Amino acid sequence: MNHNTGKLIIVIGVAVVLIGILVYFFHDKLRWLGRLPGDIRIVRPGFSFFFPITTMIIISIVFSIIFQIIKRFL
Repeated sequence: MNHNTGKLIIVIGVAVVLIGILVYFFHDKLRWLGRLPGDIRIVRPGFSFFFPITTMIIISIVFSIIFQIIKRFL
């Protein structure tokens, strides 16, 4: 491990803590997350299936943008 790896681990840790704080304090405002158009939800008696594909795509795009910004500054 080198010096840059340590910085990256710290940045990721801070990001996880910030996301945790956002979810903790604003969980009632984030109810739409996982219920977007395109998220697959099948509910039958004795069976339920949930696949939030649209939500995962949006989260992936947001994280990609955030990591590209972080990469430019490091």
